[in-house]
Amino acid sequence: MSKNRVEKLESTVAELESTVDGLTDELIESKERIRVLEAELDTESPTRVPDRRGGEEVESEDEVTQEAAPDEVAEAAADADGEETTAQDEAEDSGSDDIIVA
Repeated sequence: MSKNRVEKLESTVAELESTVDGLTDELIESKERIRVLEAELDTESPTRVPDRRGGEEVESEDEVTQEAAPDEVAEAAADADGEETTAQDEAEDSGSDDIIVA
């Protein structure tokens, strides 16, 4: 009986060693893939400073900001004042002392 038990244990040990070797190889490959991906990310990381040496400078829609015309600013300010006045009138009409923040 002890002969079968020893053979069974040796077989189990061999399987475990094989599994450990396989997992070790996978771990090494995974670490290498992670290193490669991190290197790619480092080289592709965008900067906020535009590349001026490359010739053409292309701006995305997010980077382009336009100034409003003076009459647009005045119109927006007038609209805001009108809304503020309406809110104050409604607060006064309600007869309560609640504070309304617009």
